[in-house]
Formats: sequence, structure tokens, C-alpha cells
Amino acid sequence: MKINTFFKPLLAALVLLLVSISSFGQDAPRPPQSPKVTVTGIFGKANVSVVYSSPSVKGRKIWGELVPYGKVWRAGANSATIIETDADVNIAGNTLAKGKYSIYMLPAEGDWQVIFNTEVGQWGIKRGGETTRNPEKDAFTITVKTAKSDFKEALEYKVVPAGIAFGWENVSLLIPIK
Repeated sequence: MKINTFFKPLLAALVLLLVSISSFGQDAPRPPQSPKVTVTGIFGKANVSVVYSSPSVKGRKIWGELVPYGKVWRAGANSATIIETDADVNIAGNTLAKGKYSIYMLPAEGDWQVIFNTEVGQWGIKRGGETTRNPEKDAFTITVKTAKSDFKEALEYKVVPAGIAFGWENVSLLIPIK
């Protein structure tokens, strides 16, 4: 019995030591692969924001491979990219009424389509790889010119005086807003 009373506290201390040592071996949480970003700007009387998840190139070929040409894309990673305005704005001759919209893009080797869709809050793609966009909910679509640009590792939207600038890998475009 004396051995049992001696070893019980020693065994408990050893177990506690092992548990505490193993907790130090845990990895710190990693930052998200495609961090969520919000950009904001003012166009006339409207406050406009774009909320998107920003993936990185990571050595991949983006246009025509990771993001195929001729297939609607969620314009970012994770959930569909969102544009919100607190007043009506003019986008390439179309009125985008006050509210929230999903932005989708149709990449091509030439001009691209930018689609403003009234359905928001959905994940960007389905299991089969197609977007969650419901074409019946499209507010309007505009055609934009793309340009070759300097390499940009992470997808980025920026507010500029003429609208919302988009760039990733070696492609840039402008969504004109007044």
C-alpha cells in the first residue's frame, strides 16, 4: 500500500507534465488562404464598398487555367464578391440602385463581362465548379476592356477616381462608376 500512495502523486504529476508539453507543440493558427478584404470609396453622393476574398497566384497560371475563359467566375475566392452602395450610381451607363449586389465576371482573352446580380450571401461555387449565380437575378452586365499589367500576386480591388480597379496576376480592368 505504501508504494501505491507514493506512485499515485508521481504518476499524476507525470501525466500533467506530458499534457502541458504536448500543448506547447500545437501550431499557431494560420492566416486564411484568401483573406477577406473591404475597399470603400465615394462616387458623387454614394458610399460604395466592395467585399471580396483575395486569393494569391502561388505559382499557378490564373487566366485560362485556374479561372477558365468563357466560364462565369465569382470575381474572388470563397463567397461571391459583393458591391454595396448607399445611393444610386451610374456604372457604364447603367443605374445600379442603392443596395447590395454580387459581382461575377466572365473572363475572356479579349473584353470581359462584369455581371451585377441582385442575389447576395451565397457561396461562390457549387460542387461541380460552376458559380452559384442565378442569371434570372442579374441586374445588368457591362463589357470592360482588360489590359496587361505588372504581376500582382494577390487579387486586388482598389477605389480610383474613375471607378473600381481590379488586378490579379497580369490582368487589370476598370469598372467605371459615376
